[in-house]
Amino acid sequence: MATIRTSGSKALKGKDLITIGIFSAIYFIINFIIMISSGLSPVIWILMPGIIALLTGVPFMIMVSKVQKTGAVFVMGIITGLLYFLTGQFTLVILITFVVSCLIAEIIRFVTNYRSYLGNMLAFVFFSLGMIGSPLPIWLFRDSFFAQIKEQGMSADYVANLEAVSSTGMLIVLIVAPIIGAVIGGIITKVLFNKHFQKAGIV
Repeated sequence: MATIRTSGSKALKGKDLITIGIFSAIYFIINFIIMISSGLSPVIWILMPGIIALLTGVPFMIMVSKVQKTGAVFVMGIITGLLYFLTGQFTLVILITFVVSCLIAEIIRFVTNYRSYLGNMLAFVFFSLGMIGSPLPIWLFRDSFFAQIKEQGMSADYVANLEAVSSTGMLIVLIVAPIIGAVIGGIITKVLFNKHFQKAGIV
């Protein structure tokens, strides 16, 4: 990914926070739409982190190209994790996975000096792994988790189907899917950058 500017200061300023907020909102809206669709099938829920990674490469990569500073990815991830956690529909696990994944992403961006396409795409891979905190409690707290979602009113058919598909193999799929989705999403974004966004002056 080409970069059009390099900031002299690495401290986040008001303009940076506004940029992060705008692209975090776009990321969350796409994320939320896919999350809502996961109510159609338990398989969609388990694949949700991968689907989100595939579709959110553009807002993430534009944001990191505009804010080449420490903390941008962490703020974006914490906004998403907090919004979901505060809804009461998700456990603390999603906040923890976003903190860990975003810290790793920030280290990668720092080491690659914020301007490397491959560095930013690798950061996006780890950032995308933060969403596994949504379905991960299925395997971490299996019995109590299923009891909780039944109490919250989830349909008996959905719960039964979720119990049936949440095998150890699907846990591996849950972790691998966002990695594959983020790489494909990053490649698509690079093509869009080269063909459209740079010419339009977006990045």
